[in-house]
Amino acid sequence: MKRITTILDKFTDIIGYIAAIAMILMLFNVAYDVIMRYFFENSSIAMQEMEWHLFSIVFLFGMAYALKENGHVRVDMFYENMKPQWQATINIIGSIIFIIPFSLIIVKSGYNFAFEAYELGEMSGDPGGLPHRWIIKSAIATSFVFLLIATLSFILHNIQTIISCKKDKCEVDLKEHDHSQEVL
Repeated sequence: MKRITTILDKFTDIIGYIAAIAMILMLFNVAYDVIMRYFFENSSIAMQEMEWHLFSIVFLFGMAYALKENGHVRVDMFYENMKPQWQATINIIGSIIFIIPFSLIIVKSGYNFAFEAYELGEMSGDPGGLPHRWIIKSAIATSFVFLLIATLSFILHNIQTIISCKKDKCEVDLKEHDHSQEVL
């Protein structure tokens, strides 16, 4: 089980790196767009559309990485004070009830959404905009496939926590990737 989680975590790390690269590209894109617009009074519709395409990639691909790093937002009124095996149980139940079904729905409808855009040859409605709108629309379904992969790893990590706690060791710490205190 540990080998599987390692492989899945490495895959999710790669997705996180892609999101980080998209963030850097978006930064340069926005800087270029602002400089061109305000200093040279020249603007490009395609560059403006590329901003929201890159932002979409950052957000959509970043979901899986946030789950892996335990960086998602949650209300910790009770959860934080629970024993690790109870936290793991809640994580597993929450993943099965919420993340997996929702992700499967989005994958199916996102695929149809992108395929329809591909079949219609959908492109930007603005002159000078980006063609092939299906590419960014396919990122929706793709990102939720990545989230499902990260969720599988998340569930396996939590199963490992429950198993290790039953052996009275509790070696796996659910907070090993918790970066919430770094913001403060």
